[in-house]
Amino acid sequence: MPKRTTDELGDLKAFAAVAHAGGFREAARLLQLSPSGLSDAVRRLETHLGVRLLHRTTRSVSVTEQGAQLLERITPAFAELSLALKTVTSSRDKPAGNLRLNVPVNATRLFLAPLLTRFLQRYPDISVEVVAESGVIDILAAGCDAGIRYDERLEQDMIAIPIGPREQRFATAAAPALLEQFGRPQHPHDLLKLPCLRGRFAKGNLERWTYQRDGEMYHIDPHGPLIYSGGSAVDMGVAMAAEGVGVIYLFEAWLQPWLESGQLEPILEPWWQTFTGPFLYYSGRKLVPPPLRAFIDFVKTSDSYPG
Repeated sequence: MPKRTTDELGDLKAFAAVAHAGGFREAARLLQLSPSGLSDAVRRLETHLGVRLLHRTTRSVSVTEQGAQLLERITPAFAELSLALKTVTSSRDKPAGNLRLNVPVNATRLFLAPLLTRFLQRYPDISVEVVAESGVIDILAAGCDAGIRYDERLEQDMIAIPIGPREQRFATAAAPALLEQFGRPQHPHDLLKLPCLRGRFAKGNLERWTYQRDGEMYHIDPHGPLIYSGGSAVDMGVAMAAEGVGVIYLFEAWLQPWLESGQLEPILEPWWQTFTGPFLYYSGRKLVPPPLRAFIDFVKTSDSYPG
């Protein structure tokens, strides 16, 4: 049955072309088909409908009354189909619609804003919704087109491309006054003697502080007067670290303004861990909508994309 429907559409198109062209030869020239093929198509359609649609003579072809009625109905329908196809095709050159991204909080703080600003300037007909979360979710179940995550948290059956800075570090810092009081750590284990501010992930587990140097790696579970949400309360934790409440462990780029101002002092810098930057990921099992395709292509041509 589905094949019969496809044949009917082709036969209807053939009939309309012959009727508008006034003959099989001219219609065949316009469609770049054979006159005999068009004749067979019209004959199939007439047999299927049980009525004659065209009067044929050796010199001319004209539309019957039933053919004229059918032509009147299908002409605007074919025009609508043509317009719909042109609209979809043109969206490749000028994409429009909505793009919904699920991203970690640090992405919104560290690199996403300038990237999206340039993207929206280039594609003014696209609207972007950013859902920022500290936990890992199923982006498809959440109704998102794509997500941003680090490699160890990428979901299965996903296509991933680099986005944002390709190398990042976790920094450790404290207010100078705190370090004057407790001393400046020379080894990660020295942090166990200082008050520390720790973040808690969305799943409830506390972050471990990781340090690496000359092939040695240390995981520290520090203690201190404050535990803050790893997503929404990070800025509060940084502000309290600057006030001297405790040592903080966070993305270097996040702490950079405080380090440059001198409100926070870097500690244990030779031990800071370097890791690969995040990825934009999306389903490899679904058609990529035009807004997401435009964003993917934009990310691939951005300055931060490797190669």
